[in-house]
Amino acid sequence: MVKIVYWSGTGNTEAMAGAVAEGAKSAGAEVEVIPVAAADESVLAADVVLFGCPAMGNEELEEGEFEPFFSSVEGKLSGKKIGLFGSYEWAEGEWMRTWQARAEGDGAKLIADGLAVYSTPDDEGLEKCRELGKIAANA
Repeated sequence: MVKIVYWSGTGNTEAMAGAVAEGAKSAGAEVEVIPVAAADESVLAADVVLFGCPAMGNEELEEGEFEPFFSSVEGKLSGKKIGLFGSYEWAEGEWMRTWQARAEGDGAKLIADGLAVYSTPDDEGLEKCRELGKIAANA
């Protein structure tokens, strides 16, 4: 089972979550896509959890819903297989490197490098999302 938990303000990260789900399903995984507002720590029972959040403000996770949720499960990530993805529209995507280091510091087992797509995901970006989904299905 692959669970995909995401937050999206403009629809970019939501589109990425959909493409990740397509990839995982095409590789035979059972998939559930959950907006972060509807998620709880039970998502951690999945074989793989993918977290999606765009860069916000000063290269940070969205602070109203996503950051509080991620912080609430952070202490339970040790040994869990996870993946990270999101979009950004400025700077160099530093938020993803910071988020990845944070998850690794929590003991999570990242199935791939964090996937950061600039702005609205184009065909190439969506294909990278589908590839992440396939990796998750086989992790």
